[in-house]
Amino acid sequence: VVNVCCALHLFSIYVGRPVIMTGPSMLPTFDHTGEVVIESRLGAPYDRRTLARGELVSFYSPLHPMRLVCKRVLGLPGDIVCVDPSGMHAPADEHVVVPEGHVWLAGDNLAWSRDSRVYGPVPMSLIAGKIVARVRA
Repeated sequence: VVNVCCALHLFSIYVGRPVIMTGPSMLPTFDHTGEVVIESRLGAPYDRRTLARGELVSFYSPLHPMRLVCKRVLGLPGDIVCVDPSGMHAPADEHVVVPEGHVWLAGDNLAWSRDSRVYGPVPMSLIAGKIVARVRA
């Protein structure tokens, strides 16, 4: 029993694990009442070679470090991104260069997402894994 528990723990740290994602920020991609997704940890630690624009990642929130959240990668180091295309948090014509070692992340539901528009570029060191699958019941 101890061996199985140790193996499962190591698997979840280094390979992947199921994670429950809740909240409206990723609508319509994920249901706001909660969905189980598979978080891959292969390829960690992440850098510009292991991440791509459009990928979904889980990361520790810069605002609440114990909270794991999910967002989409919109910008990699060196990219010029529009801070807020919706104009809700910043002028729609404001742009920023994503610094080295950081990514620009956004929720799919901009009206209900706290993301890089609020807390700026996110250090890659906060990324826990990539979301690679959704578990359907």
